[in-house]
Amino acid sequence: MRRSVGVEPLQVVPAFAVEVPDGPAWLIENLWGEQAVGILGGAPKSGKTWLALELALAVASGQPALEHFAVPRAGPVLLFAAEDSPPMVRTRLEGLAHIQGVRLEDVPVHLILASRLRLDTPDDQGRLADAVRKLRPRLLVLDPFVRIYGSIDENQAGDVARILGYLRELSRTHDLSILVVHHTRKAAGAAGQGGLSLRGSGDFYAWTDESLTLRKHKGQLLLDVEHRHAPSPEPLPLELRGGDEDHPPHLAIGADGRPAEGIELHEQIIEVLGREDGPVTQDVLRSGLHVRMQRLVDALRLLEQQGRAARSAAGWSLT
Repeated sequence: MRRSVGVEPLQVVPAFAVEVPDGPAWLIENLWGEQAVGILGGAPKSGKTWLALELALAVASGQPALEHFAVPRAGPVLLFAAEDSPPMVRTRLEGLAHIQGVRLEDVPVHLILASRLRLDTPDDQGRLADAVRKLRPRLLVLDPFVRIYGSIDENQAGDVARILGYLRELSRTHDLSILVVHHTRKAAGAAGQGGLSLRGSGDFYAWTDESLTLRKHKGQLLLDVEHRHAPSPEPLPLELRGGDEDHPPHLAIGADGRPAEGIELHEQIIEVLGREDGPVTQDVLRSGLHVRMQRLVDALRLLEQQGRAARSAAGWSLT
């Protein structure tokens, strides 16, 4: 069969020539990967938008998300929050900025003002791509999925795949992480379901590199975290705090709960290295911290990238 004139041939390389990263690269450590696409799911009124805004502001400011999840490298964020007015979104972001100790005018969060994006149409796909090309955000937040299409059926895999395929291509073309807010099914909520509880076609869950799911269990708000390329931690207890001028509303890790496994592992490593007079081997760190070797290696590589720890033949030490 003849190939059409002007069509580029497929790019093919030997498998051994593909560069392999040292470990997972995190946009938000242990929550969301660099250039990852995924879904933040939950029932109505479960706090999805609060969490989406918290993550967006953390990426833009470089402050830890939920005061625990490090942001290795801050950068611009493009936000589409269709179910709240722009003044309401600004008010919420200003409250979260106050909690983080930053000024909203100092962080690069950009709002899309349209009430709906029809990403099942070429026109709006092109408009969004142009905005991404202009602003070069590190994270794109689309809240919610039901406001980013015109006439598709969420239960039809073919309809959903057109939009999700476009978003995957947008991510790869522009080195972009994408978070889509979506609803879970009415009967969802059982432990362990996570992204499987998302409403509509199974293509939603299959598409995700990262899946965050908010659910209630015995009155406690829990966040299930699932990664495609890293182990998933235990559910994280959350609560909505604040409500006055000095303490604006914001999500935080529950007072009686602990962060999921490994959330603060890098800080534990810093503490151990700071107590020692000389380098510490990985085996000694693993034994003392009681963690899996892969999690330890990932945390050490992040500290090395941040310039906080250095490796020598004798082991690891603080820079």
